[in-house]
Amino acid sequence: MTPTPVGMRCPECAKQRTKVHTSRSLAGTAEPLVTYAIIAICAIAFLAGGQFGVSESSTSTWLYRNGVLFGPLVHDGELWRLVTGGFLHSGLLHIGFNMLLLYWLGTEIERRLGSFRFGLVYLTALLGGSLGALVQTTATPTVGASGAVFGLMGYALVEMRRQGVNPLQSQIGFLLIFNVVLSLRPGANISFGGHLGGLLFGALAAVVLHEAARRRGPAWLGPALLVGLSAIAVVGAILMAGQTGITDSGNVTR
Repeated sequence: MTPTPVGMRCPECAKQRTKVHTSRSLAGTAEPLVTYAIIAICAIAFLAGGQFGVSESSTSTWLYRNGVLFGPLVHDGELWRLVTGGFLHSGLLHIGFNMLLLYWLGTEIERRLGSFRFGLVYLTALLGGSLGALVQTTATPTVGASGAVFGLMGYALVEMRRQGVNPLQSQIGFLLIFNVVLSLRPGANISFGGHLGGLLFGALAAVVLHEAARRRGPAWLGPALLVGLSAIAVVGAILMAGQTGITDSGNVTR
């Protein structure tokens, strides 16, 4: 027998080394290519608009007119706006804050999920945010990745809770509370409905992926459930877009 830090072991066992996992190794090794691609698309779209105001940019650009989320136009069949609105931003502060949060949350979550599943989670949250924005109002145009970013927060909150971590004692919990308070301040042109919709669908995405894994279903089950959630968000958004409201294209919520 050979003495070791964990007690007496036979010579063969003493030569074995147990691999130690750190938080970094458990986070996965996949490169967050989807996160980088989303940030790049948002940056290119912002630069292509040619409007670089700090707090708010012009709403007269071609990209804005053809990509903004606007209920009456969605009702007329321009369904791509449910997605493209999430890649447009109003002002440097708007895009800067969203991209910072996207980088921080997206890189970690994508490394855990892999690029394909992360892309589906992000799309689900984005469409959920579009639904929430239209529930709040169909009369005001909406832009920004905030709904999808809130969806990543919702995903992270569910995962942390599942692992026994109190989200309110984490940086994510602080960011969520801070953004909710910011969204509710008087006079803020912020789509609280979009934030809440993204948060809800991001959390649901975490639940369905966990349930699919827990039940040991086929590999396609989790992605299929995410596609189902996305379809529900699209159908709900189409129904809400048909609601009448006073057209006010002069303002924009973010």
